[in-house]
Amino acid sequence: MSSPQKARLIWLIGPSGSGKDSLLNALREAPPAGLMIAHRYITRAADAGGENHVALTEQEFTRRAALGFFAIRWQAHGFHYGIGSEIDLWLARGQNVLVNGSRLHLAQVMQRYGEQLMPLCLEVSPPVLAARLRQRGRESEAEIVRRLDRATQPQPDGCLLLNNDGALSQTVQQLRQLLEAYR
Repeated sequence: MSSPQKARLIWLIGPSGSGKDSLLNALREAPPAGLMIAHRYITRAADAGGENHVALTEQEFTRRAALGFFAIRWQAHGFHYGIGSEIDLWLARGQNVLVNGSRLHLAQVMQRYGEQLMPLCLEVSPPVLAARLRQRGRESEAEIVRRLDRATQPQPDGCLLLNNDGALSQTVQQLRQLLEAYR
């Protein structure tokens, strides 16, 4: 008799504009069985656009960090980001947890979660990414060029690949199949 599969922390990474937020929102509407989608705690206004996150002041973020309320935390782009310690409870109860992660902090997460970690890289071809970045209108042309340049970096070792060039529904279906294969 085989032992039950351990729940996974799915660390979703991909360039800005690749569709991570759209994918997470689609999954929140109809999550696969056994999957929890974590919100990030960010020192950014709640109405800043983009992802559905929990907005905190820097003082509140620092207070929560000191109390140990974050399983993972990091700084990027002038903001503090945290993943609540509730994810550890969800994992302990056998639920896979999907997180909008950070490529730069993958090593930190790997050190904490080891084999329980499943890095998932959302890929988009450069022309599609450029069109999406321009369409959303958040960045200047110079910032778009920098984001496109960063997006050409090779994916981290061991990262499962998920392409999001096509319709979001296709990507959601591919992700569901991927999760089923790793059950």
